[in-house]
Amino acid sequence: MTAPGIAWVLGFTIASEIGDISRFPSPKKLCGYTGLCPRVHQSGGRDHRGPLSKNGPKYLRWALIEAATHASRHPCFREHYERTKRRLGRQRGPKVARVEVARKLAEAIWFMLTRDEDFAPAGPTRRALVA
Repeated sequence: MTAPGIAWVLGFTIASEIGDISRFPSPKKLCGYTGLCPRVHQSGGRDHRGPLSKNGPKYLRWALIEAATHASRHPCFREHYERTKRRLGRQRGPKVARVEVARKLAEAIWFMLTRDEDFAPAGPTRRALVA
């Protein structure tokens, strides 16, 4: 519940849908399990990426998208969300940006659960900002 956008309902939903975090050796594997990654069709030198794969539990996907809606206003994710939204335009921008924030939240959840620590965004330390 220390991650931005996640309160007790979403926290319980995400925890119950993920189950044992040790099943996932990396944050990429957890993101793939959520179904928030695009489908990839590769053949020879061609690489085509399609819509979301939507593998895995739909309630986990719902909870992460719902959390991303609120987390996009948090200082950790706001700049990335706004930049992606602006880059893709009015129609697709907010939706794709929300999915990107949801993937970042899934990665943060993996790190929080494997290291058993609270949400701590990466970035310059306060000492580096003062110096």
